[in-house]
Amino acid sequence: MSKRASSKYKIDRRMGENIWGRPKSPVNRREYGPGQHGQRRKGKLSDFGVQLRAKQKLKGYYGDISEKQFRATYEEASRRKGDTPENLIGLLESRLDAIVYRAKFVPTIFAARQFVNHGHVTVNGVRVNIGSYRCKAGDVIEVRERSKQLAIVLESVSLAERDVPDYIEADHSKMKAVFARVPNLSDVPYPVIMEPHLVIEFYSR
Repeated sequence: MSKRASSKYKIDRRMGENIWGRPKSPVNRREYGPGQHGQRRKGKLSDFGVQLRAKQKLKGYYGDISEKQFRATYEEASRRKGDTPENLIGLLESRLDAIVYRAKFVPTIFAARQFVNHGHVTVNGVRVNIGSYRCKAGDVIEVRERSKQLAIVLESVSLAERDVPDYIEADHSKMKAVFARVPNLSDVPYPVIMEPHLVIEFYSR
């Protein structure tokens, strides 16, 4: 199980935003941070604080990726040609757990990582159990036959609170999805504003 699954709601409250757009987010009721001093943490952030928060928000959105893994993703994005913030988002959206979540095979990004780790997913017919596995455009992601009737899958595909983005072609009758293309930032349906340029500034200091 993801190390953050039991405390994922704290990420929302710490950021002060409903970063996954979930109807049950505690931010919908309490817009201040967790802990006894949460209501008093409203001071103006420094430039460093703004950049740090942007990093923590983006990291948290993808299941609270470890700092080591997230920094490695940034370094890969900076090595690639083109716009580094766009490259960063493209790499994050190419993760297998992110695609499983986007395709609505599971209800949350945390469930997606666990679902992949437990061997319920194949990529191009081969079982892959690493959530950070990087998919390429054209890859076919499918829920394994014996896993297609799991309650978590059947419930997730019927959820109306989010749609499958157009860079993923999902067929819920077959529990199969094609990663059609690597998206740009403007293509990704974030419920809140993400600022990858601030993440780049944070690591470039």
